[in-house]
Amino acid sequence: MRGYRLAPFAVVGFGSLALLVLWGSPASAQTKAYGGRLSPVPITVAMQEAVAGRGSVNAVLSDNRLTIEGTFEGLLSPATVARLHMAPRGVRGPAVADIMVPGVTKGSFKAVVQLSDAQRQALEKSSLYLQIHSEKAPEGNLWGWLLPQEVKR
Repeated sequence: MRGYRLAPFAVVGFGSLALLVLWGSPASAQTKAYGGRLSPVPITVAMQEAVAGRGSVNAVLSDNRLTIEGTFEGLLSPATVARLHMAPRGVRGPAVADIMVPGVTKGSFKAVVQLSDAQRQALEKSSLYLQIHSEKAPEGNLWGWLLPQEVKR
């Protein structure tokens, strides 16, 4: 019986392929972190009695799945909903997802949102923001854009 030898480059190529199969492609396993500060929305004189507070939001993107966690405090009336909006920084835009928040003036929230490709691209361009609404400020109380953060390992 005659023996066959693999050329050295074939062995390296097969080994690399085996590693890719075992570990998956790096792009599919990567996550990206985002975060932001929640501060009062731009207000008119009429809204001064309704808008106040502060908060923060952190999010992790894995493929098109966005896991969002945040806190808020100092609202002048109970929170009613948080909404994810799509628009460039500093500009109001349409809501793309509702997020449940506790009906309190200080609290935390967590949600998972499945983004469309367009929404994921907007996030990657810093064009997604979170806005918390309250009873006295139904048009929005706190808002903040999701900006890229360094992933901590």
